[in-house]
Amino acid sequence: MPEASTEGLPTVLVAGLNCSARLYAPQIPLLWQYGPVLVADHRRDDGMAAMARRILAAAPPRFALVGLSMGGYVAFEIMRQAAARVAKLALLDTGARAETPERTEQRKPLIALAQSGRFSEILDAQYPTLVHPSRHGDDALKATVRTMNGETGPEAYLRQQRAIIGRADSRPGLAAIACPTLVLVGDSDEPTPPGLAREMAGAIPGAKLVVVAGCGHLSTLERPDAVNQALVEWLQR
Repeated sequence: MPEASTEGLPTVLVAGLNCSARLYAPQIPLLWQYGPVLVADHRRDDGMAAMARRILAAAPPRFALVGLSMGGYVAFEIMRQAAARVAKLALLDTGARAETPERTEQRKPLIALAQSGRFSEILDAQYPTLVHPSRHGDDALKATVRTMNGETGPEAYLRQQRAIIGRADSRPGLAAIACPTLVLVGDSDEPTPPGLAREMAGAIPGAKLVVVAGCGHLSTLERPDAVNQALVEWLQR
């Protein structure tokens, strides 16, 4: 299939766990200059396949696809279901591996908070793992993350956690990805460390790896200028 023109190419953005459209607030005006921008709704299903089907049903016929963290897991499922519709792929702060039992155990206390009516406490428990140590005292950034959590809500959060725990190992399909691909990660990303990004970039033909300095897991909010520069270069490939 011939490569779609960047001019007028729509972009579909898929946010991470417990995150809303605000995750991409610094990127949307930039991406909009290249074509329409759609922020996917990933709150209504408890499996990756169902999330992907819902997003594909709402998406343009052909588009650039960006996923951060859980959004990357969804992006891999979109590639399995409809790779021909994805003109370009950006995988931000994510990984291709399946869930491990150890990681599921780490999720259980947070899931218990959501199930017991203490959803608002999840942020305080999780925030230090999501951002670079230099941002631990950044009240504005923490307030943005808290707002995103509120926009997701406990029921959607629990559905998303079930989807993440049940996700497939996407590594077997990496070599078949044929579109221009960006793999980006914060150098201090704790949930999905740089080693996972290097693994993906090494297996996807022609993928470009970008490691953002002084950055944790929420790269789009922590280091928006660096992320935007990488996205522009990716769109212009």
